[in-house]
Amino acid sequence: MRVKGGINSRKKKRKYLKAAKGYRGALSRRYRLAKQYYIRSGVFAYFGRKQKKRDFRKLWITRINAGARMAGLKYSELIHGLKLAGVSVNRKILAELAMNDFEAFKEYVEIAKGALTKVE
Repeated sequence: MRVKGGINSRKKKRKYLKAAKGYRGALSRRYRLAKQYYIRSGVFAYFGRKQKKRDFRKLWITRINAGARMAGLKYSELIHGLKLAGVSVNRKILAELAMNDFEAFKEYVEIAKGALTKVE
């Protein structure tokens, strides 16, 4: 007697169709298209995770630049001055300070200004 594979193929199809539930039109109903777009969505998700890191870094730099200009420096001068002063603080924290605790951010700006004037 031969073994039929209906159960396994149905299980396989159910996996993809369940994952493709929210897709529009035939993409959520037809197995072949659902499988293709399931794979494609995984690719988008992978690149999206990388893109999110870029987007946040861009946002932090914009916020730091805005705070630095309010305190009388450019972004590049601030970062260069902090590097010369040997201050190790990441952009995420600097952006947070620029937004929520401007007085503490100003102290970093003063440190950077001091380091820049020593070089000149």
